Amino acid sequence: MSEWSLLILGLPTANATERMRAWRTLKASGAAVLRDGVYLLPQQSTAREAFEAVERDVLAINGTAFLLSLPEREERFSGLFDRSEDYAKLMEEIAGCRADLSPDNALQTARQVRKLRKAFSQLAAIDFFPGVLKAQTDSTLQALETAISRALSSDEPSAHDETIIRLERSEYLGRRWATRKRPWVDRLACAWLIRRFIDADAQFLWLESPSDCPTDALGFDFDGARFSHVGQRVSFETLIESFAVEQPGLSRLAAVVHYLDVGGSQPSEAPGIERVLAGLRESIGDDDQLTTVAGGIFDGLLTAFASEEKQNG
Repeated sequence: MSEWSLLILGLPTANATERMRAWRTLKASGAAVLRDGVYLLPQQSTAREAFEAVERDVLAINGTAFLLSLPEREERFSGLFDRSEDYAKLMEEIAGCRADLSPDNALQTARQVRKLRKAFSQLAAIDFFPGVLKAQTDSTLQALETAISRALSSDEPSAHDETIIRLERSEYLGRRWATRKRPWVDRLACAWLIRRFIDADAQFLWLESPSDCPTDALGFDFDGARFSHVGQRVSFETLIESFAVEQPGLSRLAAVVHYLDVGGSQPSEAPGIERVLAGLRESIGDDDQLTTVAGGIFDGLLTAFASEEKQNG
């Protein structure tokens, strides 16, 4: 037997605003409608909380509301929560984006995919009986996010599984560091991290092709580089791990860089940061100057994240 939450409502017809508010809350919760005014959810904490919020609001405007627990076999009601059509619609939108993707519209497509990722997260949150479609949609979305990264930069590195060895910063001072020219988020963040926490006197070489990397330079963020994507880590995260960089706020900044480079779970700050960095990249043609200006953005973000952690901690 499974436990279900049953909400029975009677709303005053005169209060259209509250009726709409209750309807939006119930829709967002993923509740099934058994009949007009009767709603059902699996009895999970988040589901119960959504029903309790609606119950309070309806009672506050002199409506009627009854929140009940109902023991019943899962198979009797689980079909009411079938999300197959929603996943199918989302997959169609993902396929459309993939079909239209080109280097010229990659940034615009990336913004659209951010919305699709948010829609997927919302759908997954109310998929109380997930099946293969959830995993398939997530996988297809990740493939599109990877394709966008490669459209933005055709020689974007691929990930490799290997052990990350801890390194001594003192052995990496005053070095030349090389990466692909016209850096985007991961490379900009790497350059900032190197100068800020690893090698303050680092010199950067901007390569036409990874094959142009001098043998005495430390390459980063390209296939075959000394520091690149490892497993689920982007190059920025690989550098943090390699040199054991520990700073308040750095993990939140890494989450933003990871998302903007390869996708995944979206930090709330990511779209704004992406827009700022895209504007800088478009308006500044010199890669050294771009790195310096972007470094100021990363400095500010680290300070803000660290301050928030201190306040919350």
